Parts: sequence; C-alpha cells; structure tokens
Amino acid sequence: MRIVTLSTETQQNILNDLLKRSPNNYSQYEATVNEIIENVRTTGDRALFDYTLKFDKYNLNAENIKVTAEEIKAAYAQLDEELIQVIKKSAENIRTFHTKQLRNSWFDAREDGTILGMKITPIARAGVYVPGGKAAYPSSVLMNVIPAKVAGVREIIMTTPPGADGKVNPGTLVAADIAGVDTIYKVGGAQAIAAMAFGTQSIPKVDKITGPGNIFVALAKKAVYGYVSIDSIAGPSEILVLADETANPRYVAADLLSQAEHDELASAILITTSRQLAEQVSDEVDQFVDQLSRKEIMQKSLDNYGYILVAENMKDAIDAVNEIASEHLEILTANPFEVMTKVKNAGAIFLGEYASEPLGDYFAGPNHILPTNGTAKFFSPVNVDDFIKKTSIISYSREALEKVHKDIERFAESEGLTAHANSIKVRFE
Repeated sequence: MRIVTLSTETQQNILNDLLKRSPNNYSQYEATVNEIIENVRTTGDRALFDYTLKFDKYNLNAENIKVTAEEIKAAYAQLDEELIQVIKKSAENIRTFHTKQLRNSWFDAREDGTILGMKITPIARAGVYVPGGKAAYPSSVLMNVIPAKVAGVREIIMTTPPGADGKVNPGTLVAADIAGVDTIYKVGGAQAIAAMAFGTQSIPKVDKITGPGNIFVALAKKAVYGYVSIDSIAGPSEILVLADETANPRYVAADLLSQAEHDELASAILITTSRQLAEQVSDEVDQFVDQLSRKEIMQKSLDNYGYILVAENMKDAIDAVNEIASEHLEILTANPFEVMTKVKNAGAIFLGEYASEPLGDYFAGPNHILPTNGTAKFFSPVNVDDFIKKTSIISYSREALEKVHKDIERFAESEGLTAHANSIKVRFE
C-alpha cells in the first residue's frame, strides 16, 4: 500500500478521490433508469416481466413472481444446519440491539389546559431490496428487516432478482424467513425499485424502500425519493483504521482487506502516528493479498482507493478521521475509548483489537447499513427510527389560548397572513 505523509493537501486529494465513487457521479445512467421507472409506473407488471426476461433471462409472470412456501422450505434444505443456527443467533442479537431503540409516544399536560405531545406510529408497509447472484448477502436481509419488525411495521415485502432458472439464493430466502418478511417477489434492478415505489398489479406500493444494490438500483432509489422514503443512496464500502504504535500490524492489515475485497471501488485507509507501523502494515497487506481468494479485486481497490497516512500527532489524525467520515472506523490505540470521545463523524466505531469490522457486519447486533462517502457527517445507520413516523399533538383550552392569542395574532399579521390571525381572533370576539 502507498504510504503518504498526512497534510492538508494530501487529505484533500484523498477526499476528492473518494467522492468520485459517489452514485451522484454516475449521471450517464440516469436516462436509462428514468426510462425503466416510467415504464413500470405506466405499464406495471408488463414492464417487470419484460425487464426480467431481458436482464435476468427468466420468463416471469403473475403466477411465478412470488416466492412460494415450498421454495423457502427447499432453501432450508440446501443450507448447512450450522449456518442456519448462526443466522438465527445473529438475528437475535440484531433484534435485541434494535429493541433498545424503541420510542414511546409522549404527552405533556399543564394545569392551564395545554397538552403537547408526540405520537409515534410505525409505517404501514416497508420494502426491502436484496441483490442477487454473487452479491447476495443474507446478513443484509437481517439488517434491513429486523429494525422494521421491531418498529412494528405491519407488512414487509422483499424484492430480489431470480436466476435464469427462476431460483433465488437460498441464504437470502432463509434469512428473509427468519427475519419475518411477509412476501418475496422475484424482481431485481431499477424495475424492482419502481414497482415498490408506485405499485403494480402484483407488487403493492410501499412507504419506504431500504437495501443495497448496484448503481442502477442506487439511482432508482434517488429518483423515487419523495414518492416514497428511502434509507440512503449507498456508495461503495469503506474502512478507516486509526492506530498508534501499540497496534498489531497483522490485525490492521487483515481488517483493511476485509473491506477491500468487496469491490474495486471499495476504500481502505490507515491513519497512524507511527511510520514503523505504516511500513509493517504495508508488508502484511502484500502478504495477505497473495494468500486470499479475491486477490484481483483487493489489489485494484488498494491501487485506486487504498492509503496509509502518517500523521504527526494524534490530534491531526483524529481531525482527518472526522473529515473523511468513514462508513466503518476501527480505533486501535493505547486507549481507544478516550480517542472515541473525540470522533464526531463515523458510521460505526469499532474499539480495540478484538472488535474487527466483520463482527459488526455479521453478528454483534448494531446495523451494518451505514452512511458512506462522507455522509456520516449528517446520516445515521439504519435503525428503528427509519420505520416510524412522529406526529405532533397540540391541544389548548380557552384559558391557555387566551393568555397568548394576541401574541399569535401579532406574529401572523407581521407576516401578512391576516386569515391566520383571524382564525385566532374570532375565538375572543
């Protein structure tokens, strides 16, 4: 891996590099995506069937668009029993963590008859998109579905592309069943996003769409936002390790590659105050890349978006961490908890040498659907709040309103909204 001295200039160059990977920079595909969305919006199932035949080579129709109970049963039979038990344990950890996020409606009543409050209501129907083929990740099914279930969403549907034989990845089906998906549809791509956003003869319209996908899926989610809610427009995966001289270089190298293997656009960055550690990690990375199975992907990821930054001190290192705002941040320092208190921007923070990033991906419980491309400065991981609505409650007695009615009238009149003022005034004529 390239070793670079951290400076204002090198930091900005890296930020510019990373932002090139954002889905916002793929406008050349937007016309295609918009055409797909419009076709699904106007012709419904017919467009879904045509696109599935074109892209997935499967002859989809109204009779086979839903995954059947028999197909789910067959998926269980295809999976190793130990793996099924691991998925169940992971699901329970995710459920336990997200249950702690639940909110209750609240009301504040005063003696003068003022009642203010917030009513918490789950959305009615959520839609989850799950990639197919080699990009099928059962862990992401759990991370999308379980927070919605905990929030109390009444109905959860899932779309995922079929293979040419009409089958869906068995791990995806088992995870969906364990998580509690109500109905699974064999549709993928931008057309699946459009179907969930507008509804078709077979697929109902949802209130919110979550889940990762390729650039066409990301752009489709961006295009339908406003007709429905979405979780985010996810970019490629990324990891940032913040380490000092106490870190184990072998652990750091292994953790950097855990994200570099995702795809060629993935980013893996080490920021350290130790040049010796930087050199040791670079050597370890080279050795691991030669041993691991996704060598070509990892090497291209590292060549394009892999960096080791050597900082003069920990303050400069932390400042760079906050500016990059990585999806995953590992802190491997002498006192990681103290350093953590100074970090403002990160999707998920992993503390200490035994909290490596895959722990969060698969098992610990916190959500692994995280803000990417610097959006951790203003976005959060997927959580229970993503599947609820908050409604304000306001009630005043005559006594309470009488005390303030002239203030309200004056404010409304200052904005030239006399009907607003009159709506209050008539109550005290």
